[in-house]
Amino acid sequence: MTAYALLIVLVAVERLAELVVARRNAAWSRRNGGVEYGRGHYPVMVLLHTGLLAGCLAEVAWAGRPFLPALGWPMLALALAAQALRWWCIATLGPRWNTRVIVVPALPLVTAGPYRLLSHPNYLAVLAEGVALPLVHTAWLTATCFTLLNLPLLAVRLRCENAALTRCVAPAPEPVG
Repeated sequence: MTAYALLIVLVAVERLAELVVARRNAAWSRRNGGVEYGRGHYPVMVLLHTGLLAGCLAEVAWAGRPFLPALGWPMLALALAAQALRWWCIATLGPRWNTRVIVVPALPLVTAGPYRLLSHPNYLAVLAEGVALPLVHTAWLTATCFTLLNLPLLAVRLRCENAALTRCVAPAPEPVG
């Protein structure tokens, strides 16, 4: 349990680092005319993601969930891969990445990095982590509850983000020749 608690604390520290980056990027976006969309769902998202971390620790402690190596090690690898994908997204979007939906009008869509493969790769990372992180220590109830609550929230988030991008993003330049 101690190693798992340390993992959850490290993920919480990583989340705080994300918030520092997001705050800096939000200031950049606002200085450049950025418009925020979907403020209403943001507090729910923060609560749910905080609940994921708390649920991981609580379920393992209160329900006595064991570490099963055949499940735990692959789930740890998946959770780490989700973190790598998330930071690839952050690096690719640069100052345009945020935990909020803030779009700077007239900037073209990013089509580099993981965005050349998927429209919303960060949400794949969120889905993978929501399943994998609890299952590192067999917290199946937390994995299930987070996923079932996150799916409708993610649907709202995707609709909001897609609508914002459709309204604000500059069209891709036409090929010459």
